[in-house]
Amino acid sequence: MEQKDLPEVEQNDESFVEHTEINIDPGQEQIRMDKFIMSKVSNVTRTKIQNSAKAGSILINGKRVKPNHRIKPGDKIDIYLVKQLENDSLIPEDIPLNIVYEDDHVLVINKQAGLVVHPGIGNPNGTLVNALKHYFKDKELPVLQGNVENRIGLVHRIDKNTSGLMVVAKTEFAMAHLGKQFFDHSIKRKYTALVWGSPEPEKGSIEAHIGRHPQHRILRFAYPDGEEGKWAKTHYKVVLDMYYVSVVECTLETGRTHQIRVHMQYLGHPLFNDYRYGGDAIRKGTVFNKYKQFVQNCFEVCPRHALHASELGFIHPETGEEMFFQSELPEDMKSCVDKWYNYVDTKRTKTDGK
Repeated sequence: MEQKDLPEVEQNDESFVEHTEINIDPGQEQIRMDKFIMSKVSNVTRTKIQNSAKAGSILINGKRVKPNHRIKPGDKIDIYLVKQLENDSLIPEDIPLNIVYEDDHVLVINKQAGLVVHPGIGNPNGTLVNALKHYFKDKELPVLQGNVENRIGLVHRIDKNTSGLMVVAKTEFAMAHLGKQFFDHSIKRKYTALVWGSPEPEKGSIEAHIGRHPQHRILRFAYPDGEEGKWAKTHYKVVLDMYYVSVVECTLETGRTHQIRVHMQYLGHPLFNDYRYGGDAIRKGTVFNKYKQFVQNCFEVCPRHALHASELGFIHPETGEEMFFQSELPEDMKSCVDKWYNYVDTKRTKTDGK
């Protein structure tokens, strides 16, 4: 295929979905859609194409079609496939999984903080995917485009030190169906965060492009004027204001890498103990010995950025049922919030008693 025929590719950060757009040439003969796509998209099987079509992940002129649909000149094809990340091998590892729900099609887990989602540079093993490989043993979970194993069943991810709910696809059809939901942002995701200070207003939306940091390539950066990065939007609501810190609920409209962490930093209220985005230093309150020691104790109680994926909702790929799951704060975040609540309440009591 010549360079001018290469399809346009758009990638969504937190999900593993790749959008390919192909415009059919005027001289193209009418052939089966699955056959045509196999000739244009590398490392994709006919089975994956057929399952993707059935799940509504392949559209022609904006409409769902059957796998045997015949394309014609002037058609526009939109293909949404779960993308790959190359890896040579995947070792099963007996890592505990907190399973919230499971049936023949999907698995919902409550990921613990500190667990990397999938193998990559610096994390060849000890990941959620290694744990899934062990848990399912001989069962073959759907693999990614190109038959690469290191993201078996995954259609999205959360950061290593973020805890909370994730859904795993157990069939090729479920993977295609869920992948499209993530790409369309129809998945319902709510996070609970502990942030520095008191965001104002108490309820609002943060809209700023997110791209790579201009100096530190491992970090992300907010570009409010849209001059860099990709459009991102986060809705937030303060549910507990403790002056020094606040508990905030964040709902994602998009799914960019580090989105909540970057957006809350941009708002001036980085996540508590987020060392990458400035939350691991005292950001609110006078720095004196007792207070400084108290904050340090809180850092030790919650030794990671304080973010938890607390709600997850999606349409079940097979039944069409609306599935909804909730997860309480893990012990480290809960203990940290309690310490702050008691600290503020004690200060309030002393003030009231004067």
